Amino acid sequence: MPKEAMLYEQLPENKVKCNLCARRCTIRENGVGFCLVRKNEKGRLYSLVYGKTCSACVDPITKKPLSHFHPGSLVMSIATVGCNFRCRFCDNWAISQEKKITGYDFPPEQVVKATKENGCHGISYTYTEPTIFFEYAYDTAKLAHTQGFFNTFVTNGYMTPEAVQTIAPFLDAATVDFKGGGDPEFYKEFSAVPSVEPIYESLKEMKKHNIHVEVTNLILPKIGDSLERIRELATWIKDNLGKDVPFHLLRFHPDYQVTEIPSTPIKTLEQACEISHEVGLNYAYLGNVPGHRCENTYCPNCKELLIQRFSFEIVKWHLTKDMRCPACGQNIAIRGEFHPGGYSYPYTIM
Repeated sequence: MPKEAMLYEQLPENKVKCNLCARRCTIRENGVGFCLVRKNEKGRLYSLVYGKTCSACVDPITKKPLSHFHPGSLVMSIATVGCNFRCRFCDNWAISQEKKITGYDFPPEQVVKATKENGCHGISYTYTEPTIFFEYAYDTAKLAHTQGFFNTFVTNGYMTPEAVQTIAPFLDAATVDFKGGGDPEFYKEFSAVPSVEPIYESLKEMKKHNIHVEVTNLILPKIGDSLERIRELATWIKDNLGKDVPFHLLRFHPDYQVTEIPSTPIKTLEQACEISHEVGLNYAYLGNVPGHRCENTYCPNCKELLIQRFSFEIVKWHLTKDMRCPACGQNIAIRGEFHPGGYSYPYTIM
């Protein structure tokens, strides 16, 4: 059921300006925004996907990925159709690029109820882009907090400062996804994004509001694998967010409209991980490479193996209760508690 949007302004001639994502679309009457899920009806902006999930799954939080936030926990993951990017390599393209408003009725109250019934510790707004179903995420997150659940976004980061400020009281953590090392030309050609600067501004705004942040970067061979770009991005993270912010370097696999490029070579990923440590980041990880040593957490001081992972599973936990290295006493930047015994692999409920 359509719901009046948040964060928009009315303009002359029944036009509206949406101020949720950095595109700040001006939408004529009966028109929709770039995301295709926000419509101007008689000079008022409405969300067309409120309470209408296209996917609901129970996920291990490591899948987001969030490696330093409530490790071992389970999250109820929800999404609606639509996105404010047009990534030609999107692995969720069937829902992110869907032009029809489809999905199941799953209002906030039912989401929170299902979160409790499935033994989850929080809710993740993910798979497509939570910014474009902001009202649905906002109402669900607000209700979730009253029931003791945490909330996380998996986002491309293309949000306005106003959007970050509005969701901040109810958003506990965010995974912000870069592609191609943040190369502006890559974003223009492969994601139809005119500028990457708003992503950096969103990250700084999240830090200001004490939202736990982890950053990912998808490395695409030949078109988005510049090690110099990765060095620049890792340096920016250290200088602006802090050396303890986890940086996840993700392996690409062919999908959607980019099927002629092979999966990222392991050597490239390892070089990117080494560079991230060289510039001063304490925690750099490889994603989509199950069993690799760079899935693990090591003490940045004495190099003791602290958390051993295999894909989404925590195989070994070797930290004190107050999140310190048992060998040298170094504090490890983990927010929240360890939740042992959770499921290692996701399952769908809707």
